[in-house]
Amino acid sequence: MKFTHTLLLASGLVLTSVVGTPALAQAATGANLEGVFTDWTVYSRSEGGDKICYVLAKPSTKTPTSVRHGDIYFMVANWKSGVAQEQPSLLTGYPLKAEVPPSARIDRNKIPMFAADNEAFIESETDEKKLVQSMRKGARMRVDAMSKRGTQTSYEFSLKGVTAALKKAKAVCQ
Repeated sequence: MKFTHTLLLASGLVLTSVVGTPALAQAATGANLEGVFTDWTVYSRSEGGDKICYVLAKPSTKTPTSVRHGDIYFMVANWKSGVAQEQPSLLTGYPLKAEVPPSARIDRNKIPMFAADNEAFIESETDEKKLVQSMRKGARMRVDAMSKRGTQTSYEFSLKGVTAALKKAKAVCQ
């Protein structure tokens, strides 16, 4: 399965790339496994003359348990060219309801997101940095979203290993 990863940068520039699930990352997208750091995995790949390095994690819990969620991942991506640095996003196995913005929460820090098909992004670079800094300091992250069908969903991600994974991704994309 492949995901279309659309990135809206603060400058208004929109980038689209294809990211496969971790199980298919190497075969489907030509990604290289760079390391595993507890609950986070680091991959790199080349696209259009640029190198993209990203950390990826699966949720430890998904609610409600009575529905099919599909593949769910939280990702933080870097581009060697500097187009984006430590850009967080949520990838879901279903379309999100754009009218109900998802959010990421670590401790008391709640960061609003916006939905684009089966993905959620942080709108401002300031909030991206705030979320990634909170990820480095926190133990767990909760992401709430609503499916296009109206099902409220919630995902808990362990943050064990995220600091080492982010460091490795940055080093690989220097």
